[in-house]
Amino acid sequence: MSLNYKEIDLVLSELDIEGSKVQKVIQPSYDSLVLEFYGPRGLRDVFIGLGAGSCRIHLIDALPAKNERPLRFMECLRSHLRGATLRSIRQLGRERILRMDFSHAEGQSYRLYIRLWSGAANAILADEQNQIVDVMYRKPGKGEVSGMPCRVEELLAGTAAPPAGQAVQEARVLPSAQSDMANKLDRLQIREFAGEGSFSEKIAAWYSARGGALSMENLLEKVEERYTDQLVFHQTKISEIDTLIAEASQGARLRQIGDILMACPPWTKQKPESGQETSRFVEAQDFYSGKTISIQIDPRLDHIGNAARYYERAKKADSSLEDLKGERQRLEASRDTLQEWRDRLFAQTDPFAIAKALERGGTVREKPKKPYPCLWIEKKGWTLLVGRSAKENDELLRRHTRGSDLWLHVRDYSGSYVFIKARRDKSVPLDILLDAGTLAVYYSKARKNSEANVYYTQVKHLRRIKGETKGLVSPSMEKNLFIRLDEKKLREILAQSSGGN
Repeated sequence: MSLNYKEIDLVLSELDIEGSKVQKVIQPSYDSLVLEFYGPRGLRDVFIGLGAGSCRIHLIDALPAKNERPLRFMECLRSHLRGATLRSIRQLGRERILRMDFSHAEGQSYRLYIRLWSGAANAILADEQNQIVDVMYRKPGKGEVSGMPCRVEELLAGTAAPPAGQAVQEARVLPSAQSDMANKLDRLQIREFAGEGSFSEKIAAWYSARGGALSMENLLEKVEERYTDQLVFHQTKISEIDTLIAEASQGARLRQIGDILMACPPWTKQKPESGQETSRFVEAQDFYSGKTISIQIDPRLDHIGNAARYYERAKKADSSLEDLKGERQRLEASRDTLQEWRDRLFAQTDPFAIAKALERGGTVREKPKKPYPCLWIEKKGWTLLVGRSAKENDELLRRHTRGSDLWLHVRDYSGSYVFIKARRDKSVPLDILLDAGTLAVYYSKARKNSEANVYYTQVKHLRRIKGETKGLVSPSMEKNLFIRLDEKKLREILAQSSGGN
């Protein structure tokens, strides 16, 4: 339940905080603010709620617990409003938008707009030049971001076009619609709430019993909606992959057809005339099923050439089948993680943590800090680092490698630096060296050749070339390694990678 404009006016008349100074600013949750004022009436704690379905303003008896996390907008308000005097607070017409004017003894002044629209609430701090200092919810599509002009009152008055995506306000609609809206607003009443004291105190009591639950219910509805959307996406993708797997499973049959063609009597190659089809069918005995079958062939090739084509198609089908099965496994794992994410959020008791998880679209836990600014691989206790750009190469050389680490780079082509982190009293095994060389060729311009020479040396034998491209080095005491790319081996290496695709 959000307050209507008549109820907001009544609460404002009971606050009695004009002329008071801001003592504290607290943001107890992602959708609420508390401003503590000190003035002629002593301490007055004003609660501002911006949650969907619970937009309101009222006094509270005691300050809520501080959030464990330092919140951006709270810190902004503290730095700009603490110690400032509230000169005025009023509602802009019947729009459920509050304007609070503050000033400091040094002469600085600020305006805080509180938009109590359910589903589109926000708090906007503007300076004396009418520039937005910061907002509680950043909305670039509506122009509600730091450094933009604050246009709240312009839009209400209809003197400015709304930013892209923002609804046109009452002043811009047709007269008949304005009349209907005005009649609807006139019919609004101040509701009765149980309890004693002022209207503000009754509102505070009502929300203290129900407000937290309302906020949590809203958030959990969003969690369920996000979960359902993602679950449908995963199920759809898995169904599509199952169809592709069924098609790719024909590799064994294609190989059989190749065998059948190899057993066929040789035929003479034919050069089709202009406009003639470049395929025809031959009858052959299928010794796998004992039946006679028709096989499509290319008449420009003999039986061996056509068989080779079927073997190649079988190889590609087997390769794609392996990739498709891997992709299906990844989707199933992602679906399981999605279920864990939903269960974890439903078990959460902190609405701020749920809201942050929804913003990230991930889990409540913070993502762990990456140990390296690149792709890296851990294998048999060895760490391989792959710098995929000049910036990553330079960063690895400066901050993440030592003199005893091994450096690899493809000869005669531009490409990545690959490093093998040294281990005390250990020599780099040949298979690790070959894996690093494979990565150096794959992440270079030599990839299209499927093979290349790679040279390697220790980092201490690299000399940085000043004034040249970032990360450019000149090696010495290097050795050579010839690498031919193997698709299966490459997939095995990359399957163990972290920090990138």
